[in-house]
Amino acid sequence: MYGWNFGDILDGVASVTPDDAPAFIHGHRLIRWGDATARSNRLARALIAGGAAPGDKVAFYMHNRPEYVETLAACLKARLTHVNVNYRYTPDEVFYIFDNSDAQAVVYGEEFRRSIEAIRPRLTKVKTFIEVGAGCDFADAFEDVVGSGDASPLDITRDPQDQFFIYTGGTTGMPKGVMWTHDDMRQITLRALRALGPVPETLEELVAFHKATGPGPAAVIGPPLMHGTGLLTAMGAHLGGGAVITLPSLHFSAEEMLDNIDQWKPASVCIVGDPFARPLAEALERDPGRWDVSSVQRITSSGVMWSLEVKRTLLKHMPQAALADAFSSSEALGLGTSIMTAAGEIQTAKFMLGDRARVFDENDQPVTPGSGVRGMVAVGPPNPIGYYKDPEKTERTFRVIDGVRYSIPGDWCIVEADGSLTLLGRGNACINTAGEKVFPEEVEEALKTHPDVEDALVVGLPDPKWGQSVTGVVRLYPGKTLDEGALVAHVRQSLAAYKSPKRIVTGEVNLRAPNGKADYKSATTFAAEKLAPAAE
Repeated sequence: MYGWNFGDILDGVASVTPDDAPAFIHGHRLIRWGDATARSNRLARALIAGGAAPGDKVAFYMHNRPEYVETLAACLKARLTHVNVNYRYTPDEVFYIFDNSDAQAVVYGEEFRRSIEAIRPRLTKVKTFIEVGAGCDFADAFEDVVGSGDASPLDITRDPQDQFFIYTGGTTGMPKGVMWTHDDMRQITLRALRALGPVPETLEELVAFHKATGPGPAAVIGPPLMHGTGLLTAMGAHLGGGAVITLPSLHFSAEEMLDNIDQWKPASVCIVGDPFARPLAEALERDPGRWDVSSVQRITSSGVMWSLEVKRTLLKHMPQAALADAFSSSEALGLGTSIMTAAGEIQTAKFMLGDRARVFDENDQPVTPGSGVRGMVAVGPPNPIGYYKDPEKTERTFRVIDGVRYSIPGDWCIVEADGSLTLLGRGNACINTAGEKVFPEEVEEALKTHPDVEDALVVGLPDPKWGQSVTGVVRLYPGKTLDEGALVAHVRQSLAAYKSPKRIVTGEVNLRAPNGKADYKSATTFAAEKLAPAAE
């Protein structure tokens, strides 16, 4: 089997992509492919000149901007390993990522200079700092680095086993670095594409394909590049010779995304479930015809439930699009997928099992479709090497069953008679109430079908009688007031009584992280504080 390296792919694709084709679009900034290639080649050389050797780690600490993907391209070309850093972290949490990953270089946005200054005395492993901004006494300015020097392709022999890290926070413990090889990640993409028809199987075939077809399609990236969904989508667009469109605003704006769709005519859009899709649908409903969205062929989401009614509204305004709801995680790509078009509806949380995926019960036995037995979804190779410097967690997550090494991140489901999956939730977020298991996502989806509820999270609070009590935290639409009894009754119309919330609270609390994923920690703290007086 041919072995792939992303740096080789970038060199090959750049050699046949017109220099004037858009590569990066960010507000009023437009960087074309010729310049983008030169800039990442220079940055790759600068990182090597700073002492970085193949396999060394480079930490990315910045908001969405072209420099993120330019730095990624430089790392792929120089055989260096990407390390994503959550920009919401405190300086001590940022230090943990730098230290745990053994980062040799740090590329950061100037808005985070103070955080870097606070921890720099402890960053003994970091040899190179590059600031996206003016630079300072300890960091070179990014534009100075990419603006001069040798811009030709690197004369370097790369390896399909070169690595790519995705640090994932999960719901418990400290973040862990998921270790992928270039070739394994590429093979997963090829497996998916082969289902649609013939694909280039060697680098030579890939370059010939791009030479014949021209620049790849543009993609608008809504979620942060610091998380897997946005990162991998942007990476795919760039490796495909297309344009990566990022949004300058620090908080998601549906109008801003739609303005970019209208102006740049992308073929694909990347979001994370309802936190992005609902504002888009509402904007299109408020002002139909304002934006031309006819170019959009695919909207891809991963990581958060994407409700049926929101999908219906989006397809009303862009009937040509396919809405692809991917069921994946950083350590388990390709668990399942759900694709809805104007031709047919798919229920929320209902996925078709990926071709590498299986479902096993708690005794590692295959779950029979239609049996009603709960199981955990497992995905077979290609899989990550494991978690960086964490053999215990690696052993727990990546297990061999019947001679096959599976990634089992802990997602529970029921396998329906037709072979489709109905997701229940992540096991480590499961609520144990009076011995019954309640998966938060299932209750959240029931709450969000109420017309007064804009968003909802469900958490388990300590309870002397039940062990944990199912507690809802909701955000209501403007002008609506909380009616706990009505919401509980609404949930009981579709779920068993033990799954319905014992209490429901609302107020000023942020239920979502910037990537749209649930912030259960904040919701739990808010609910506990809100209900504390009643418990006294």
